[in-house]
Amino acid sequence: MSGAAATRDGEAPEHSPPSSPSYDVTGKVMLLGDSGVGKTCFLIQFKDGAFLSGTFLATVGIDFRNKVVTVDGVRVKLQIWDTAGQERFRSVTHAYYRDAQALLLLYDITNKSSFDNIRAWLTEIHEYAQRDVVIMLLGNKADVSSERVIRSEDGETLAREYGVPFMETSAKTGMNVELAFLAIAKELKYRALWQPDGPSFQIRDFVESQKKRPSCCSVL
Repeated sequence: MSGAAATRDGEAPEHSPPSSPSYDVTGKVMLLGDSGVGKTCFLIQFKDGAFLSGTFLATVGIDFRNKVVTVDGVRVKLQIWDTAGQERFRSVTHAYYRDAQALLLLYDITNKSSFDNIRAWLTEIHEYAQRDVVIMLLGNKADVSSERVIRSEDGETLAREYGVPFMETSAKTGMNVELAFLAIAKELKYRALWQPDGPSFQIRDFVESQKKRPSCCSVL
């Protein structure tokens, strides 16, 4: 017999099984907030376990990283988009809202204007993002407590007003960085694999329970 597809005794040609993807669930996550609140450092701390010290250029437009985390035995691929906070890039950012499953909205606890602008960010989110998008409010730079101008209670109050989970974080020390992404990954996994008779999951309850643990910053 001849031909590349020929096999002995007329058997069907053998094919290698398709390689399985390295993840089970995927979700697009965006980091939002004013310029300088620490979004890029927050992402790098999560992705690489490192902190960018010193001065560096602000994000121009959009940056993008992937990371796969395992949640309850399920591999969740987070496609994380780091956005520019400057007003002149907002029109670019708006285009990326539409297919995002989760939004991490950051402010700087040492910068009052970054906190005051959270309402404007939430207005944009409600205008451009999906109705069921997951939103989490994060008060970043918690390691700089000596320069704090926004109380933790103020963040809690604002989060309750909008019905979103809240925690304070530090991109420098890693405090609650992994917890924030873990909570998002668990919520995305729950939504993707939801079953009527399966266990329920509430992201706000999960975040609150983890915040009470003494070492919540090292979860994952």
